[in-house]
Amino acid sequence: MKRMVDKDARRRRIHARIRSRVKGTAERPRLAVFRSLKHIYVQVIDDRAGRTIASASSAEKNAPVRGGNAAGAKAIGKLVAERAQANGIKQVVFDRGGFLYHGRIKALAEAAREAGLEF
Repeated sequence: MKRMVDKDARRRRIHARIRSRVKGTAERPRLAVFRSLKHIYVQVIDDRAGRTIASASSAEKNAPVRGGNAAGAKAIGKLVAERAQANGIKQVVFDRGGFLYHGRIKALAEAAREAGLEF
């Protein structure tokens, strides 16, 4: 149990450090990622206005895939890119949420890039 608390605290410290540098604006919002053991969640956020422009998750009822594996991350990355572009967003800054840029996070980012988002 202690190890999980330490791992989560470490991720939160890393995320705080990332957030001190990464800010989302209306022109270039922040693409924030969170992954749990079962699902993956993504939001496109304008930090200045404090609002979410687009979001997608594998936990949605009408999600293209269920679950947070690499295939699910790719599908969610593509879905959030389409939703962001529908709201007029082409460029974003990537906020990996303190997670390593590897596996599901990397798959989501690459799928979002392939679908047309620039970051």
